Amino acid sequence: MSATRLLVLGIVRGYGRAHGYRVGNDLLAWGADEWANVKWGSIYHALHSLTEGGFLLDHNDVPTRTEYELTERGEHEFMKLLRDAIRRPQPRPDLLGAALALLPSLPRAEAIALLRERLAAQEAARDKAHAQVEALVDPPHVRELFGLWEHNADSAAEWTHGIIARLEAGAYPMAGEPRSPGKPGSWHDLVFPPHPPR
Repeated sequence: MSATRLLVLGIVRGYGRAHGYRVGNDLLAWGADEWANVKWGSIYHALHSLTEGGFLLDHNDVPTRTEYELTERGEHEFMKLLRDAIRRPQPRPDLLGAALALLPSLPRAEAIALLRERLAAQEAARDKAHAQVEALVDPPHVRELFGLWEHNADSAAEWTHGIIARLEAGAYPMAGEPRSPGKPGSWHDLVFPPHPPR
């Protein structure tokens, strides 16, 4: 799964209709070029391939400016990618980063349930790595590798516990709640802060 694909669908969905430059500006303002390796070329490639695949509809109402809108198929794909990115831990952080940027697209109860699936997978990975550390005899230095995996999984599980608790306490307006940016076409009044200087 591609973080760029999820992000592009999510931004077009957020605005209801958006041109490529706006999609790219938002992604670069979020720093996605650093944490998801998003580049201008990959954005326009994603827009083109998503349109070819029937996930986006292109509009050429203004000469030299194409705007994109999610199709019903695109909405289904977006939600599928978002749910998978939340529930399934991946070695790279870009999919989780994309999912967190778009988290309010889900109802609160569903987001919490998906995060609980993620937590169970992280705890299982931690326990497996711990068992490998304990069982290893030779070569002894490989314990460091299993120890790293155990530490990473434990830290990830601790973070997941935290976001679940914050959501359960009512943090962030989620889909279906007042002021939620999760409804398609609801982003027109949002002002995203600029990415910190590098």
